[in-house]
Amino acid sequence: MNYISLDDYKKAWVFRHKDIPVSDIDAANIKPMTSERAAVLWTTMVSREHDHPDFFDKTDWCAQEQNFSQEVNWEDAWESEEPQFPDAILNHLDWQANTTVYFCMARDNIIETSFDVFKRNWQNFMFLADGSLLIGKKRNTVVQFLESGIAKLGEKP
Repeated sequence: MNYISLDDYKKAWVFRHKDIPVSDIDAANIKPMTSERAAVLWTTMVSREHDHPDFFDKTDWCAQEQNFSQEVNWEDAWESEEPQFPDAILNHLDWQANTTVYFCMARDNIIETSFDVFKRNWQNFMFLADGSLLIGKKRNTVVQFLESGIAKLGEKP
């Protein structure tokens, strides 16, 4: 089994926030990974050495500044009257709606969904922004969401 139910996910409250409702259809497509499956993906796509973005160092591609070309503010869009996923991030990623994405928070904490579900519910995911990486399956473009409200746009080497 690669996933746990959203009901059993320890941070599921972000998807039940009364001010930012998630449809039942979207909730069914937000799939937290088991810690074992998350560890395999993290080791393959993020870091072999470090369990959380707080601990990345120069040996990790995601800590090397040359892999990131631009920073944008996601928090302003998140707090606006009509919160739209920031265009600068959309343009950078240039992913199709059905692209499988991984919202990577730590070695044992990754959520899989589709890009269209992520875009519709991005505000909910931002409650978990703490250096979290949004990575697309078979895609090189990446975004790192920082707790400061900044998103770093980059490319995996």
